[in-house]
Amino acid sequence: MELKFFCPRWGSEYLSWSDFFGKVKGAGYDGVEYAIGRSVTIAELDEVWTGAAKHGLLLIAQHYDTYESDFELHLALYIKWFERIKGYPVVKINSQTGKDHFSFEQNEALITVATRFSNETGVQVVHETHRNKFSFAAHITREYLLRSPNLLITLDASHWVCVAESFLSDQKETVDLAISRTEHIHARVGYPEGPQVTDPAAPECLEALNVHLQWWDKVVERKRNDKVLTISPEFGPYPYMVELPYTGQPVADQWSVNVWIMNLLRARYA
Repeated sequence: MELKFFCPRWGSEYLSWSDFFGKVKGAGYDGVEYAIGRSVTIAELDEVWTGAAKHGLLLIAQHYDTYESDFELHLALYIKWFERIKGYPVVKINSQTGKDHFSFEQNEALITVATRFSNETGVQVVHETHRNKFSFAAHITREYLLRSPNLLITLDASHWVCVAESFLSDQKETVDLAISRTEHIHARVGYPEGPQVTDPAAPECLEALNVHLQWWDKVVERKRNDKVLTISPEFGPYPYMVELPYTGQPVADQWSVNVWIMNLLRARYA
């Protein structure tokens, strides 16, 4: 199995695409995970894919910004997003899907849109475990996994840890079920009161890091016979990254933390 690491564009928007791609390549990533909002133009999409190819980088497209509470409008915008991305070569699509307050049937209809897209294009769509989405909590996501046997996920357990205010030791079967459906990892470390520790290298964050490492270990073990496993180190900027009061100074460097996570996992699974 080959690990491929993807750098989030999130947090580096201040860089031009050309400078960003150069920095990503220099750090040793294999590609970029690109959150494509509805304001992104076709011209920018063309620029991104051209630049990535020039630097020999792969792309994972991320859907995230369909927020509407009106379900019919939400559904129409979700369909439109997939229509816009069709034709761009991606490794896979990571989708933050649905709403936590939609019914099962409504969220399932959105998941069906993604499944239909996969069937038509051959591009895998994975649904990220994320607060505010259908998959906001472990026990809720369990029901979708049990009732939708073809549902595949991006495991970002940091959100579940935060929602449950625990390291999920009382939901081991649910976590194992999620791991059995994981096709992409967002390697961020959460703790019971938040989705992102200050610095995973810090000794005070060791317990949280080790819990997440054990989950990622199980994903890697399950995927040993596959050709590729994709991982995005996804520590984010403010408000995920805590800032000091008055100065707005982040307590750690987002870029350095993500590179540290990538190098840790690359060495651990070599």
